[in-house]
Amino acid sequence: MEAAKRKRLEIRGWKIGSVDEFLDLSPEEVAYIELKHALSNSLKERRAKGNLSQVEVAKLVKTSQSRVAKMEAGDPSVSIDLLVKSLLALGASPEDLAKAIT
Repeated sequence: MEAAKRKRLEIRGWKIGSVDEFLDLSPEEVAYIELKHALSNSLKERRAKGNLSQVEVAKLVKTSQSRVAKMEAGDPSVSIDLLVKSLLALGASPEDLAKAIT
């Protein structure tokens, strides 16, 4: 955010902060969210790179297309287990998973 805009907002009583401050997240919660986000992005990139549809990925993982969409969107109802399983089904190696989360 521009410094001038930030100053105008603060003068008007607005408090500027981060999402983790607003939600009062612990460092562990922030790290968990970032981990899930990185795995979700990796799944989406790997699917696109392989020219696969969400339906095709769903068949590989034995789930629904809507679940794959939720995985790629980082939906909180999706477990890390399912993200990892899906990445492995698309041919990701443990090294690829490590690279995705670092």
